Amino acid sequence: MLNNLEFNYLSLMLFKHKSRYFALVIVSIIVVFLLSSTLFISSSIKGALLNNLENQPDFVVQKIVGGQSFITPTNWQDKLLEIPGVSNVNGRVYGRYPLENGKSALIIGIDFFDEQVNKELKTLIKDINLKEFLKEDSMIIGAGLNNYFKNHFFNKNFNFLTPKGNFKNIRIYKVLDKNSALFSNDIAIMPIELAKEILGLSSKQTSDFALNIPNDSEKATIKDKIETLFFDVRVITKEDMEKAYKSLYDYKSGIFLTLFLITLFTFTLILYLRYSIATSIEKKEIGIFRALGWSIKDVLKLKFFENLSLVLFSFLVGVSLAYIYVFIFNAPLLINIFLDSNNLKQFSNLGVNIDYGVIASIFIVFALSFLSTTLIPIWRIAITDPKEAML
Repeated sequence: MLNNLEFNYLSLMLFKHKSRYFALVIVSIIVVFLLSSTLFISSSIKGALLNNLENQPDFVVQKIVGGQSFITPTNWQDKLLEIPGVSNVNGRVYGRYPLENGKSALIIGIDFFDEQVNKELKTLIKDINLKEFLKEDSMIIGAGLNNYFKNHFFNKNFNFLTPKGNFKNIRIYKVLDKNSALFSNDIAIMPIELAKEILGLSSKQTSDFALNIPNDSEKATIKDKIETLFFDVRVITKEDMEKAYKSLYDYKSGIFLTLFLITLFTFTLILYLRYSIATSIEKKEIGIFRALGWSIKDVLKLKFFENLSLVLFSFLVGVSLAYIYVFIFNAPLLINIFLDSNNLKQFSNLGVNIDYGVIASIFIVFALSFLSTTLIPIWRIAITDPKEAML
């Protein structure tokens, strides 16, 4: 550690030569800010999605035609219930309703009186008055869809065009909170029969089936039985959905991590060249230290703490700015890379979910690259003759 004299000199040197470090600190802050923002967004979205998986069914069963999911017959429900170990088989109705300019709304039909309705949807609709809601054709919509409707002058209701060519006027009963917009931004929740009418499904058709298996050890066996029972079926497990979520956001984070490493390498190279061609003032400064009797170890110790101060300041400011940018301002512009910006504008609020292990790794990589590229050229100057250094 530094003694009082060395500490006072270090403080004086940092204050006196602050203009020398300004550009270096600004670039360092930007590098840390960009990587921290990316990882904050990724971990927040991935954490929210994985938490949401807890409310999802164990299996989703879909009818497949030509490799694509197709409308599923409702008579599959009885066959699925006959399989030992299967419980809570529910038909789900959902589909995309096209809007203008390639945008769309996700129509979700639910049975409001079914106790086995998806837990996540129950959370979203827990405050509604069912008697008032069902008095006329009504829907609950997400914040992004509400913004779209308002921009097109649909403030209280919206006219859906059914596949039969009829218009269906549906009242906007409630707009979901922005805190749930990550999952509900473009959805319209309505009674299941109303959703079927808009999507063009008959009473004997459903989008797919959701089912649960209370005994985890039976999941593999039951999946095989379902695939044997129906030749044109796809069984999606909760584990499959978890892998897909992790793969998607790890991939997007990986792209930014690669760009960060390239940026960090470039930054390190510039930093090394900058200190390799040290200014005459810096050389004279080190030469004076050596002439006054300072050892090479003393010079390196002072310069180590000098650069460590810059590293800590840059890192803390960069991470703090990233936190404010992501969790207070919801990461404008950058969030569109992780969420679907081609559909309705996102109004989601990102929840705080920080992987401190990753933050520590960023600091270690950043600090090591910074300190090593600055101390090596300083060491080369320190081992030269003091008279030569002061020339």
